[in-house]
Amino acid sequence: MIVVQHLNDSRSQRVLWLLEELGTPYEIKFYQRDATTRLAPPELSAVHPLGKSPVITDDGRTVHESGAIVDYILRRHGGGRLIPATGSDAYEAYSQWLHYAEGSAMLPLMLMLYTGRLGEAAAPLQPRIESELANHLGYIDRSLAGRDWLVGEDITGADINLSFVGEIAGVFGRRPQYPNIEAWVKRFQTRPAYKAALEKGGAYSYAR
Repeated sequence: MIVVQHLNDSRSQRVLWLLEELGTPYEIKFYQRDATTRLAPPELSAVHPLGKSPVITDDGRTVHESGAIVDYILRRHGGGRLIPATGSDAYEAYSQWLHYAEGSAMLPLMLMLYTGRLGEAAAPLQPRIESELANHLGYIDRSLAGRDWLVGEDITGADINLSFVGEIAGVFGRRPQYPNIEAWVKRFQTRPAYKAALEKGGAYSYAR
């Protein structure tokens, strides 16, 4: 059985959501961030040397990195669901979105998160961060114009992997500027599987 090493207020929440969408049985092992530093507890290092979440264990395997986890779960447990047919044009688009989420889109948001703790010391970096944030959120927003989901007519693993970007953008108050992202986030947050994952995963500050 899949065990999700679940850290509160983290990207592991979307792994729970993916499993709920599939109806795949799983267990949760809970970890809590340090209240002061907001870092993951050292116990996670016993699961994977990086000591970060998300991480899953399944049948003796340990898988880390969000995109790799989504890919692994869909290949081994998805039964063809939430993923376009291999070799199709839709699959190539899906694959790019899947990796784009963490490879590019999260970077300016993480920089905003970290530099926000530096106060005036971060001022020289802010114009570049703002420019990159506008670049990526604008790209996502334009890509969602006239459609409900990133690829095809229904939700895929790419939407689930990119969902954290939309939610963090909301934390920084940026979603109203991007109406297609705003509608997309509201759309996926109403899904029964998303709500079930929230109930099982516990308090989640980014569901807004």
